[in-house]
Amino acid sequence: MKVLPFGDSGLLIEVDGLPEVLALADAVRAAPPAGVLDIVPAARTVLLTLAPRTDIGAVRRDVLALPVEPGAPPPDGKTIEITVTYDGPDLDEVSRLTGLDAAEVVKAHTGTPWRVAFGGFAPGFAYLAGGDPRLDVERRSEPRTSVPAGAVGLAGEYSGIYPRASPGGWQLIGHTDAVLWDVDNGALLEPGGIVQFVEAR
Repeated sequence: MKVLPFGDSGLLIEVDGLPEVLALADAVRAAPPAGVLDIVPAARTVLLTLAPRTDIGAVRRDVLALPVEPGAPPPDGKTIEITVTYDGPDLDEVSRLTGLDAAEVVKAHTGTPWRVAFGGFAPGFAYLAGGDPRLDVERRSEPRTSVPAGAVGLAGEYSGIYPRASPGGWQLIGHTDAVLWDVDNGALLEPGGIVQFVEAR
């Protein structure tokens, strides 16, 4: 890993990929070096924001000494169930791309818990990783100009839920009524958490 200064109150840690991001973020959460205020994972980096006057060199040494084990099972964390109606306009396309029928796509999406890897794109949007690898599908060749709030989609190795109406190019397989973002309470899904999708009955 490469540890870089980020202004005068942060460290940006570059790693090889998402497994290393998840492992490093878990390790820092389990044993945060003194002065770390926040852990902000992304696809290939972890940003540590630090309290004023924190010894950045000491934090760097502590981070480099952490036991980071990519692929290790995630620590027990909060699991949030998200109920989904699987009626998305791209469900048939996902079936075509994966070779699974619609019922098998739903079973694959609900059959494995997903990790909240990192946030981005819009307030409350979480990139969910670690699901069934058969659902790794390409984005749409032509993004939609408007995707409704609550749409549940797939793109590459990720699943995600649109917190509000916006343009988007993910393959939409369903929708949920869950509220992903509230101005008073923040994001429903936070990095390190677990999401279990449940099919609506």
